[in-house]
Amino acid sequence: MKKVLFATTALIATAGMAAAEVSMSGYGRFGLDYNSANERVVGRSKTNITSRLRLQFDMTAETDAGVAFNARYRAQAESRDGVAGTGAFNGARFGVSYNGVTVNVGNIIGAVENAPGLYATGTRSAGTGIDGMGFHQIAIKTNGGTVFNWDAYSSAGAGSNGIEVLYSAGGFTGHVSYSQRNGGTVAGSAGGEDRTGVMATYSFGDYYVTAAMQSSSVPLNDITFAAAGGNFGAFGAKLAYGSTDQVDSFTLEGNMDIGAASNVLVWVNSADAPGSVSTVKGDGGVDGTSFGINYQYDLGGGATVVAGYVDEADDDNQFQAGVYFSF
Repeated sequence: MKKVLFATTALIATAGMAAAEVSMSGYGRFGLDYNSANERVVGRSKTNITSRLRLQFDMTAETDAGVAFNARYRAQAESRDGVAGTGAFNGARFGVSYNGVTVNVGNIIGAVENAPGLYATGTRSAGTGIDGMGFHQIAIKTNGGTVFNWDAYSSAGAGSNGIEVLYSAGGFTGHVSYSQRNGGTVAGSAGGEDRTGVMATYSFGDYYVTAAMQSSSVPLNDITFAAAGGNFGAFGAKLAYGSTDQVDSFTLEGNMDIGAASNVLVWVNSADAPGSVSTVKGDGGVDGTSFGINYQYDLGGGATVVAGYVDEADDDNQFQAGVYFSF
C-alpha cells in the first residue's frame, strides 16, 4: 500500500529521541448491494449503494535506545442500506514497542480479534463482497448471529479503551488484552463489564495454528476460538471453531488463485444454536448452515474488482459487486 508521507524523517532535538514520522494511508470502496432481508423493511429498497472512504494516520517515533512509540487514528465515512453516512474520527490507540514486546492502550486491537483465521482469508473486506455482508463466516456467534462481542479495534467508534501486551519471537505470537467499562452504582469504581482476552499463535512456513479466549463478567461474552490454516501453492484452506454460551459453530474455508490476478474463496458455516432456530424465512435464526463465495480480480495499482454472494442460515441472501482502491 502506497503511503503519503506528511513528514518523512524529522530529527527531534531532545536527548534520547532520534526520529519521528507521520504517514497517511487508506482505501475507498463502492458498489451495489442486494439484500433480500430488506423486502421486510418499510421504506428501504432491496438494492442499494454501499460505500466507504477510510483515512488512516500513523505516527511513530524511536529513541536512540531503540524504543519505538506509535499512535493510530482513523477518519471514516460510509453508507449502507441507502443511508448516506457522514465522516467520523475514531478513538486513538497509543503504543510502545521494544525487543519484540508491544504494549498498547486506548482503542486496542483485542486478543480474540487478532487471532489468524477469525476473518475470511485474503479478501479485501475480510468477509464476503464489498462490505463483508454481515461476516456470517465468522465462527463466533450468539443467538443474535455475529455480534462482535469481543474487544476489537473500532474504526468509527471510541473502541474498548483498554490495555494489551503482544509478544512475538520466531513463529510464536502471544497476545493478552484487558478492558473495563464504566457503569454500576459504586462510587470510585468503573463497575461495568470487564473483559480479559488471551491469544496464542504458532506459524510455520505457510501454515498456522491459533487459539484464543475471552473471559467476561457478562457470561454471554465468554468466548472460545481456535483455527488452523495454510497455503498449498495456489490453494488455501482453513478450519475454525467458535463457542459461546449460546452457540457452537464451525467454519470450513477454501480459496484458489486463478491465474496471476484472480482469487475465488468459498466458505461454509455450521452453527448449533438450539435457542435460535428459524421457523420462517428471514427471522434471524442462526441454527443451521450458511455459505458464501467471494471473487476478486486485481486490476493493479491498488485497485480490485470484488463480487460476493451469501446464503444465510435463515434463507435470506445477499449479493454485492464493486471496486476497492487503496492509497
